[in-house]
Amino acid sequence: MTHTSPFADVLGGLAPEAWDALTGNRLYSSHDWLRFCATDIGGTTTTGGLHVPVGDGGTAAVAVTAVEHEPNSFYQWQSHLSALGLPGAGEAGLLLGQRRGYQTHLLASPGVGREQAAAAVFDAVGKLRLELAGSDLLPSTPASQPVPAFGLFLSTDDVLALRAAGAAGPPLLLAADAWIPIPDGGWTEWMHGLPSKRRVDMVRRDVKRFEDAGYRITRSTLGECYQEAAELLVGTQARYGHASDPAVLAESFRRQAAAMGDAAQVAFCGVEGEPPVGFCLYYAWGDTLYLRAAGFDYARLKDACEYFNTVYYEPIRAAAEAGCRWVHAGIEAADAKALRGAELRPLWLLDLAEDSALAGHAESIRTHNAAELQKLVASSGAVAKAVVADAFAPYC
Repeated sequence: MTHTSPFADVLGGLAPEAWDALTGNRLYSSHDWLRFCATDIGGTTTTGGLHVPVGDGGTAAVAVTAVEHEPNSFYQWQSHLSALGLPGAGEAGLLLGQRRGYQTHLLASPGVGREQAAAAVFDAVGKLRLELAGSDLLPSTPASQPVPAFGLFLSTDDVLALRAAGAAGPPLLLAADAWIPIPDGGWTEWMHGLPSKRRVDMVRRDVKRFEDAGYRITRSTLGECYQEAAELLVGTQARYGHASDPAVLAESFRRQAAAMGDAAQVAFCGVEGEPPVGFCLYYAWGDTLYLRAAGFDYARLKDACEYFNTVYYEPIRAAAEAGCRWVHAGIEAADAKALRGAELRPLWLLDLAEDSALAGHAESIRTHNAAELQKLVASSGAVAKAVVADAFAPYC
């Protein structure tokens, strides 16, 4: 790799202020977040930034990751494909996007259209696949052929643009991404804007049970409390069958705090004079508050809606205070998020090869996508109403 490589540094040599002018409100593409991704423990990966000139002084860009080994199954394209019996590739290759956050964005300067940006990025990815083959970043890949390249957690609009640019494989539905709109009136207007009196009453009961149990919320920065947060996260990991080492989690949180500074905010739930029983890590970034992590000491909970108050209601209040228009609640737990006013939008996996082996499986992939959407819609009435149908429609 030369000094002009996208892996010269986490921004591919672009100045941080120029990169962040492209990212705008997108936390998970920001310079600071890419710095965290580059330093986070686990796996063998290299974080970079691909940026290319477009038109008359414009720029298109995207985060990229050279993946030799990625332990997070959500980011293992081969696991998603093999689970459906689809042809795939080994784990080594090029990831379009960063390895933490479950969102990948095509970036462009003002005046550069999405399809124009996608065409420039797609062409640059094709060249990078050849440059990376057998390189010191991906030593397990053969030097005689382009490395595999996949975009994960892409929006529908970005998939449509990349497909128009030449990505031949049909996209695979990965997840439903939850976004809670925050009205001008903040907490009160949000609650009264819920679509039924039953839901408003539900929130009021949740808050009353929480307050009657003597709980209060305190706030801190992650840099001040990463050890405490990690110990609580262990409990949630164990609850869902994931063994974890508190020292490893604490080190990851420490590195995240070092990269993100005071933007990494933590809400703790507890009774005054006692250690906290839960936490939520979040970022107010541009017009969006992003929920990042949560953990609880389940043995000490009082069945007083600690989860909903800490992970949803407190961030909604914090978002309103920060002037944010959205709370990004992320993937999974669709029903709980839909009940609290979230919209659900799709995220996709896309093979970036012009000669994708998935092209011959378009019908089966679309059938799978449609079945996953139907399963989502059938899971609850709230979820069915929360699904943004037009965003799923092109590939379901």
